[in-house]
Amino acid sequence: MDKPLLSDNIVDAVVDYKGRQVLRSNKGGWKSAYFIIGMEVAERFAYYGISVNLITYLTAPLGQSTATAAENVNGLGLLTLSALLPSLSTADFIHPNKIMLHSTHQLQVILFFLSLYLVAVGQGGHKPCVQAFGADQFDGLDPEECKAKSSFFNWWYFGICGSAAVTKLVICYVQENLSWGLGFGIPCVLMVVGLGVFLLGTRTYRYSVKEDEKSPFVRIGRVFVAAVKNWQRTTPLAIIIEEEAHVTLPHHNSEQFKFLNKALLFPDGSKEEGNICSVSDIEEAKTVLRLVPIWVTSLAYAVVHSQITTFFTKQGATMDRTIFPAFEIPAASLQSFVGLSIILVIPIYDRIFVPIARAFTRKPSGITMLQRIGIGMLFSAIGIVVAALVEMKRLKTAEEYGLVDMPDVTIPMSAWWLLPQYVLSGIADVFTVVGLQEFFYDQVPIELRSVGLALYISIFGVGSFLSSFLVSVIEEVFGRDGKNSWFADNLNRAHLDYFYWLLAGLSAAALAPYM
Repeated sequence: MDKPLLSDNIVDAVVDYKGRQVLRSNKGGWKSAYFIIGMEVAERFAYYGISVNLITYLTAPLGQSTATAAENVNGLGLLTLSALLPSLSTADFIHPNKIMLHSTHQLQVILFFLSLYLVAVGQGGHKPCVQAFGADQFDGLDPEECKAKSSFFNWWYFGICGSAAVTKLVICYVQENLSWGLGFGIPCVLMVVGLGVFLLGTRTYRYSVKEDEKSPFVRIGRVFVAAVKNWQRTTPLAIIIEEEAHVTLPHHNSEQFKFLNKALLFPDGSKEEGNICSVSDIEEAKTVLRLVPIWVTSLAYAVVHSQITTFFTKQGATMDRTIFPAFEIPAASLQSFVGLSIILVIPIYDRIFVPIARAFTRKPSGITMLQRIGIGMLFSAIGIVVAALVEMKRLKTAEEYGLVDMPDVTIPMSAWWLLPQYVLSGIADVFTVVGLQEFFYDQVPIELRSVGLALYISIFGVGSFLSSFLVSVIEEVFGRDGKNSWFADNLNRAHLDYFYWLLAGLSAAALAPYM
């Protein structure tokens, strides 16, 4: 009886750190995922400790203009050293000879930009891979581990959002009121701690085994090339091969992107072993192609998402943010309500909503990944509509109190009016962002999972670019001849509400084809 039990306990296609077969009971699973999530919590704390308040550092200690600083924001240890150099220069390098002070400042700037480039390179290699590695600790073919894998994406996002919320509340205060060196040094130390936590889990991790010698890029690329070459071929052999595809592939898969089935036919009409693409190669190509419409229709969500750190904050800066006498919450700190709402909603989603939904749908994740993404898109659209309504209320209040031409005067309207749009943004993230992470991981070949997550990340990169493009076009069209544009410096004469209504329309326009 021992051998069958041992065989059933072996996880296929993975090995441990010494290349040995992995037993389900002692490698991978949550015991490994905790190390990876812990490391990521520290990494996100370090990243947000740098990025959230970076523009203030550039315009204050480094003395850059606002425009130049904004360009340079778009990127650890060296960053801490560059922040410490101003204190070194004032303490040890004050000298009648100003050349020494100037050279110290130049060294500070050089170290700063070198550190940003290192951060950018590190992010490019780290971010798409670490989440895929964490999800690989669960076997998707095992019913219980399949449930755990879906739950992993929830708790992964819970961890990084909690870390980001603490960073925005604590590190920004340290940087602006105590020391920039300390403010960058704390994230640096935590990043070292995070690396240590990750390495502690080395003996527990599962490592995927590469089954095919050919690169997945080569396999998928060959399918598209062969399909193009056979575009107009309708020989009897091609028809027979397409019938084979119907038998081998599920009916839906064989009918979808049917033109790729022609990759089964070699251009000279032969069907020798090794000369044609396999059915599995074609299915991989179709899988990647299926991501395209999801990627495109998710861009509107990403455009709305990018407003949280820009125009939402601008709204809050004009409103009454007094918590108690003599204390006013910074406008940027309002962003923490997105993270706090995520921290509150994820446990409810994972522990209450999913089990209830699972009882009805019989699906391990409760609802499908695409349903989850769509629900989040709906919440996002509602959130931007609420933002437009609040902005209309803010403009009306400014007009009623005669403050339209007094942009530096606080409008007598509580910043708590903004809370619904921040909370709705957080709820939308719980559904759409986590759903996209899981979908782009799950729907690609095993060897391409980190690439799939990179594609997910690119949605938000392109979305931010599209947001900037929209703002530029609107500014050019409505800001000519000295007229107040939608984004006038005097926000009381601007029309952010128009922009929000436009984004609401774009969200609806994207949601319809997505459905």
